[in-house]
Amino acid sequence: MVEEIHQSLNQLLNLPRYVKKLIVIILDICLCFISLWLALLLRLDSYQFSLIDTGIYFAAIVSVFSAIPIFWLMGLYRTMFRFSGTNLTISIFFPILIYTLVYFSFTAIFVIKGIPRSVGIIQPILLFFSILMSRLCAVYLFSRVSKEYLKNKKINFIPRALIYGAGKAGTQLFSSLENSNQVRVLGFIDDDQNLQNQTLLGKKIYSSLHLKKIIQKKNISHVLLALPRIDKKKRSEIIKKITALRVIVRTLPNINEIVGGKVTASDIKDLIIDDILDREQHIPNMELLKKNIESKVVIVTGAGGSIGAELCRQIFNQNPKKLLMIENNEFALYNICLELEEKKSKIIDCNIEIISLLASIQDINRMEEIVALWKPDTFYHAAAFKHVSLVEENVCEGIKNNIFGSLNCAKVAIDNNVSDFVLISSDKAVRPTNIMGATKRLSEIFLLAYFDKFQKKSNLTLVRFGNVLESSGSVIPKFRKQILNGGPVTLTHPEVTRYFMTVQEAAQLVIQAGAMSRGQEVFILDMGEPVKIKDLTERIINLSGLTIKDINNPEGDIEIKIIGLRPEEKLNEELLLGNNPQPTTHHKIKKAQELYPSWENINSYLEKLEISVKKSHIVNIVLLMQELISDFKPSNLISDIIYKNQESNKSFKDQISNKVVKIK
Repeated sequence: MVEEIHQSLNQLLNLPRYVKKLIVIILDICLCFISLWLALLLRLDSYQFSLIDTGIYFAAIVSVFSAIPIFWLMGLYRTMFRFSGTNLTISIFFPILIYTLVYFSFTAIFVIKGIPRSVGIIQPILLFFSILMSRLCAVYLFSRVSKEYLKNKKINFIPRALIYGAGKAGTQLFSSLENSNQVRVLGFIDDDQNLQNQTLLGKKIYSSLHLKKIIQKKNISHVLLALPRIDKKKRSEIIKKITALRVIVRTLPNINEIVGGKVTASDIKDLIIDDILDREQHIPNMELLKKNIESKVVIVTGAGGSIGAELCRQIFNQNPKKLLMIENNEFALYNICLELEEKKSKIIDCNIEIISLLASIQDINRMEEIVALWKPDTFYHAAAFKHVSLVEENVCEGIKNNIFGSLNCAKVAIDNNVSDFVLISSDKAVRPTNIMGATKRLSEIFLLAYFDKFQKKSNLTLVRFGNVLESSGSVIPKFRKQILNGGPVTLTHPEVTRYFMTVQEAAQLVIQAGAMSRGQEVFILDMGEPVKIKDLTERIINLSGLTIKDINNPEGDIEIKIIGLRPEEKLNEELLLGNNPQPTTHHKIKKAQELYPSWENINSYLEKLEISVKKSHIVNIVLLMQELISDFKPSNLISDIIYKNQESNKSFKDQISNKVVKIK
């Protein structure tokens, strides 16, 4: 029986939204009639009025044509009342209050035969309680039947959770989860002694000192951090305390990221790796953020990528006149465009023009057309192929995009007098060991030389930094997926280290570095201390509520498997070619002193490189790269897929050992 009711409710929920709204409106129309009849019963003796009196029908029609439009305009029919909790009464009260004023005024001014004026007050009160009861019955019905269904099916996997934080955010989160079958909240944790041992929304508030005991006693699987306003140091201490308890940790974002300051179940996120790394977020210099953006036309290439999309978000926040987003991936461009358009719709009098352009930086005619038409003031070039293994296997495409595509952008920027051009580079460009790093280093060299030779009014800023957390090229998403699949987590080497930075911080620092530049300058972002990837992996596993499977713990959940460094992979990444970074006015940005050849000395190499790429002469390409980058040390094997299928992949070390020509 329960299963049949559950299926019927699911069918009801799967009806089109307009049908469900129509059902609720019909229900409220009926309640208007019923509440009027009850009001007359309370006000008059049951024998003093007749249901066939025209006055009663007129009063009922007035009630319906007053109530339904008011309820509609005040959003009562947009409320998903099956998920509503303590806010349900408030959502109904205010529409009823307005209705009461309207209905009472009508019955007081226009005398309706057989209807006492006091009915104008009694009927709205009864209507309020009847609507409230109908919604509460729906809440009870949906939640009760679902729980009985799960019980009958013996489904016992609903997570048991504690909310860490008994403040406003924790209260709102509990209300959002109250009628959800996704998680069962069994209590609150708070460090405030004034709140401990009290009851909040029917759940006890416990001390954090007893966290381990409570988790074991109540079989808790999740701890939800509802601490959006807490400072970074305290937050890190709490996370470290929870890490050893074998529970899954989820969190709410910063209060500024929660729309309207209201917390919902959808706001619960995985811990960002920034929390795990204990990395302090910098406070941006707002003057530098605005300098090259506010009221200006700004262009971003690679706008759908992790860095490009975040640049677009940060640029949007600084109120540009126009934001041109260039991307060759249709879906990625659609996503960032949709996100910014939705954000724009929520801002009153927002005049930012968002322009989405499907284009490839390899198409110089298309790039010229775009830049010549809109005449941007600031150009952020983030479009690049950055996956090391893929570029190793597709050498020519990597060069076309990362080198020649970057040069295309530089040429059209200079030809159209773009004031500021910012190139996003990579730590892999420093003493590269792979093709991708070499293409990034050559894009640096060619652009520095080209701007030095041809620029008239344009400033070039080159910004170099390491790994961005959660980017498409980061190892973090891969580790999380491997953990979700039960492992093992694959690690190339136990001692491999990397620099890490959040995408928000990276984008903000890129913008600030561009604003500081005076032309042909290389900036290095302060990435903090390098992080051992093995340590990072262990923290992610622990915060997923799992244990590491190794010799000391053969019964653990997730194994970390060492697979060995790839031929093109470094054990440690670098950011500087020299050892003399100069401080700037920004403590997170340093200036590098790096030499580069003149355009006359390298232009011939560029022509040879272009010919070799067109003919897919991979060996010649590697030779030219070594001639241009004296410290480029590629692996002994060519991994390019086309080359490997054309001939056997033999060692070419002997071919290049005596052919390296250094650039003077």
